[in-house]
Amino acid sequence: MEKIRGSMETLSAMQITSNTEGLDAESKILLHSKEVLAVILQGVVAEYKGYTTKDIINFIEADSITDGKEVSPGRTNTQLRGDTTEYIQLNEKTSLFDVFFRAKNPQLSAGNMLVNLHIDIEAQKSYRPGYPVEKRGLYYLARSLSAQLSLLRDKTDYGELEKCISIWICRDDIPKAECYSMSFYEICNTRNIGNCKVRRENYDLLTLVVIKLGEKMYNGKKGDEGFGLLRFLNALMYPHKSDFMDTISEYIDFSANEELWQEVKQMSGLGQSILAEGIEQGIEQGIEQGIFMTLCGLVNDGLLDKEEAARRMNLPEEAFSEKMKKSLDISDGKQYD
Repeated sequence: MEKIRGSMETLSAMQITSNTEGLDAESKILLHSKEVLAVILQGVVAEYKGYTTKDIINFIEADSITDGKEVSPGRTNTQLRGDTTEYIQLNEKTSLFDVFFRAKNPQLSAGNMLVNLHIDIEAQKSYRPGYPVEKRGLYYLARSLSAQLSLLRDKTDYGELEKCISIWICRDDIPKAECYSMSFYEICNTRNIGNCKVRRENYDLLTLVVIKLGEKMYNGKKGDEGFGLLRFLNALMYPHKSDFMDTISEYIDFSANEELWQEVKQMSGLGQSILAEGIEQGIEQGIEQGIFMTLCGLVNDGLLDKEEAARRMNLPEEAFSEKMKKSLDISDGKQYD
């Protein structure tokens, strides 16, 4: 397997994730990593068949990776396209994309012509949240497709529409027979009457991928279809074991950052042990402080926005800043009365 060279930012994200159960805010930090995205895309995107993860990293538009974007009609257009005009749809429930970005479609791009894929990746704790995940995924696809047509244009050019892909990674509440499986849903030409020849790219605009994990231990065998990706996601999405970094390093090469790599390897086992012990003893305050200090480190290194860090601690940004300043000053040896 040809491995991607891992960045310091991804290692830092691995560090915070190693102390958690690998979902929600913490897992979404990892989903902003181009290295992690490349492994996922290589495993499920048909347009990238035959391309290495190194190739795919170069296809991803790093500046387009965003989260917290609204899915609802009207809001999707203004936020994803960067338009300044506000258009609020009444009586619409607000939904947010987890991680949304653009990446080159190598099958349709040629010369100076760039055709993109619009990709959404969702980390879902439960496969059974009270509604069919597949229906929600199709709704997200419909919104990301329609959002490509600006609200401000007088003329609508449907020929400009580019393919949208939504990838849902569901961790828990999977039917036992469906654990560690992947389902693909696409638009296809199912029937023709007469002599019809329609180019595939004119209708192949939506692909939904639902990945179901389901158990902490993955017992797949090398050579099984999907083995590489399912093993990688198992390592990321469940509480990390002592071999966490060894498994991840089969996909991403962190040898250039050897010192931090070894630190994360140590934390991946130790951090999870501390977390488990803390839960057993009910030491919630200690766990919260550990998460707070990790978030402070990410903010201090420029890897996480302070407003987002404050939100994750359920604190006003000003209160988070003051608490962070005090914590950092204490770690530098300054004393408070």
